Amino acid sequence: QVQLVESGGGLVQAGGSLRLSCAASGRTFSSYAMGWFRQAPGKEREFVAAISWSGDNTAYADSVKGRFTISRDNAKNTVHVQMNSLKPEDTAVYYCAARRGGLSSYDFVYDSWGQGTQVTVSS
Repeated sequence: QVQLVESGGGLVQAGGSLRLSCAASGRTFSSYAMGWFRQAPGKEREFVAAISWSGDNTAYADSVKGRFTISRDNAKNTVHVQMNSLKPEDTAVYYCAARRGGLSSYDFVYDSWGQGTQVTVSS
């Protein structure tokens, strides 16, 4: 497993942008697919975006497609999600997750999770 620490959350107005980062420990980061999930108050955790170990393949939830971009830097053991055109419904705690194998939108296949970072979008 890897240890994950998210950062970059905060308060932003609707239409604004944020860039979340996830720093991973361990020398095998490049063998992990990475995902971003979010959980709003009173709602279940939902998939946001995922990226393969190489960075060649990505996947997005329909709700964020065209607004969010996931990327990774294996040399720096980091994964990012650039969030543009933010909406109030994007308000949630955002979690970074890692798994060996291919990217997935299912949270139960990820075995390492960060502590989360709060994103609040005001209208």
